[in-house]
Amino acid sequence: MRRASHALAAAALLTALAGCAMGSNAASPGGGGTTSGSSPSASASSTPGASSGAVLTTSTSSLGKIVVDGKGMTVYYYSPDKPGSGKSTCTGGCAALWPAVETTSTTPKVQGVTGTVGTITGVDGKLQVTIDKRPIYTYANDSKPGDVNGQGFGGIWWVMDPTGAEVMQMPSSTSSGVGTGGY
Repeated sequence: MRRASHALAAAALLTALAGCAMGSNAASPGGGGTTSGSSPSASASSTPGASSGAVLTTSTSSLGKIVVDGKGMTVYYYSPDKPGSGKSTCTGGCAALWPAVETTSTTPKVQGVTGTVGTITGVDGKLQVTIDKRPIYTYANDSKPGDVNGQGFGGIWWVMDPTGAEVMQMPSSTSSGVGTGGY
């Protein structure tokens, strides 16, 4: 019984990972997106944006200064997403493991982010935030602000710095979970 339970769990994990690694080319509802420039604030914050009402802000992590969502959770790019396409290719199991950063405004409030912030219609029909015309996500296995467990996952998930550039280095801490199969 225990062996069957482990086999089912492994099959579910592989299904979810396949969705993340392969993505989907299905068009999202409202495939066209809107992009709006943001006017970055004068000072970057290392505190979660929840207190400021910002959808995105910055924080210092083991990877240096990075973009985080309003709850202080690390934000990631998905390499298969094409800049300017107006759609996310992270669907199904991928979207469950890598939730879209969403907003209710076409001009999301940001603090310390200097890349161009905008929105698209996400796979669930809600507004998904973009940086430099690329959809952004959080990682379900990041349990607290400062976690960067998704960095480099599958060679396709990357943290970004405040300018919107991908951070390609790996975390200095070996406890990040990167490459451990603990996803």
